[in-house]
Amino acid sequence: MKTTASVREQPGREPAGSDRGAQGAAGADGEDELIMHLERDQFVAATSRPVPRAKLSHRSVLALWGLRVFAVMVSAMVVYTFIAQLR
Repeated sequence: MKTTASVREQPGREPAGSDRGAQGAAGADGEDELIMHLERDQFVAATSRPVPRAKLSHRSVLALWGLRVFAVMVSAMVVYTFIAQLR
């Protein structure tokens, strides 16, 4: 059974008080490590970035609009059926 001291002294593991992440903040791994220590509202502000609109083909846009119309029609049918069953 390993003790806590032997786990800390394993080769390749950083000591608990190491600030290596602060030195490597220029890289993506260092940035991820720094983000982990932010509070919830700071984390949300740092990670919520707007995503640009996807470039879709005309066919895809038409299919999505058809899906929207279908969803509205089915919703209307469900509401009508619910109201009709109440009477």
